[in-house]
Amino acid sequence: MSNEEIVDYVSRHPSGRVKIAVADIDGVLRGKYISSEKFLSVAQSELGFCAVIFGWDMADQAYDNSSYTGWHTGYPDAKVKLSLNSFRKIPWENDLPFFLGEFIDDAGNPLEVCPRQLLKKIIGEATNLSYEAKFAQEFEWFNFAETSKSFADKDGKNLTPLTPGMFGYSILRSSERNDFFSALFDQLKNFDIPLEGIHTETGPGVYEAAITYSDALMAADNAVLFKTAVKEIGYKHGILASFMAKINENLPGCSGHVHQSLWNGSINLFHDATQPNQMSKIMQQYIAGQLYCLPHILPMVAPTINSYKRLVEGAWAPTTVTWGGDNRTVALRTLTGGSKSCRLETRVVGSDTNPYLALSACLASGLYGIKNKLTLQPPTEGNGYKDETHGRFPKSLEEANHAMKNSPVAKEIFGETFVQHFTQTRDWEVRQFAKVVTDWETKRYFEII
Repeated sequence: MSNEEIVDYVSRHPSGRVKIAVADIDGVLRGKYISSEKFLSVAQSELGFCAVIFGWDMADQAYDNSSYTGWHTGYPDAKVKLSLNSFRKIPWENDLPFFLGEFIDDAGNPLEVCPRQLLKKIIGEATNLSYEAKFAQEFEWFNFAETSKSFADKDGKNLTPLTPGMFGYSILRSSERNDFFSALFDQLKNFDIPLEGIHTETGPGVYEAAITYSDALMAADNAVLFKTAVKEIGYKHGILASFMAKINENLPGCSGHVHQSLWNGSINLFHDATQPNQMSKIMQQYIAGQLYCLPHILPMVAPTINSYKRLVEGAWAPTTVTWGGDNRTVALRTLTGGSKSCRLETRVVGSDTNPYLALSACLASGLYGIKNKLTLQPPTEGNGYKDETHGRFPKSLEEANHAMKNSPVAKEIFGETFVQHFTQTRDWEVRQFAKVVTDWETKRYFEII
């Protein structure tokens, strides 16, 4: 739709309101309803949005170490510019008009700590190199026959999974709650988030969905909105969805794998039939860049304490700095069968990520390899968990964040301002966990010690 058609739709919608949202540093959508009149007055300019969304964590606890905003700034309003290109209709809210926004500074320039602006900046770098980045993210997540209230009443324990047992790719389980399955497929499509496919994964009540690929910014928008949309559709069916990276130590974790390729018009620049494994030099350098950079920027794709419970041996998530052809035990899996489908799958990424930051990490590190003409190490054959030739990933958020905070590579590809703000938020996350007495400690030490 043209901007004029969008404005006309908003003006005519019977609700008289618009829903808007912005993504915070954790990828959580923060938003509100505004009147149609308010929207029309700010659609071509900007509106104020409290800067606190970059000054607190996902539990609304104010950071005590943030340079960007805090008690020292008085939490003023920041400026948000709505993206008319992000317009879509919410099918479960009577096709209510919806828009995403992004933050700008007082001079109208992109705000450096804004995740969506960071991705746009890196996409601009790809464009300057004559590359069009095409991406898609896929998600695994757990579904429970619970509500927000029952979750709170149970203190998050002894939850009832949507379906029992370990039954990946199950036709039976998808039929058992076909109302929810069908609603996801149909309503996500109507929300302009088309899926390539959806199926049950191994684990009680686990689903996996692959979002149709698109340009990188739309892919990130789709991924951010997918996670919230799944939860909202779930509410309508008495289902509580969780994108935690690791729900239970005895079950596989939940991935957020990122598929990516670079194009020039209709030509997939990753494919070259004359090269080994049909991988072009550009693709080889792109992969080399990710392998080099990921240990420096791991919190971008593993952002929480819980993320590192997923990155363990033998649990379908990588632990080593490796790549291989169609190998699910390595960090980077190449799929090079055809000129249209030739792509890279980054398997380190968890479902708990902020998609803007995860896609930024993948694209920026890949471009780093191309710009610096990095040489790709030999592929891993067989079990990637056993190949430590090029090292292992950090084993905790604290370790990973320390590496990123002090990394000149991270500052080069993302900018010092963003790296400072982001690593401050991860330091905060580490400190919040460090002071908590866990169930494990109580069970282990309370009586015996």
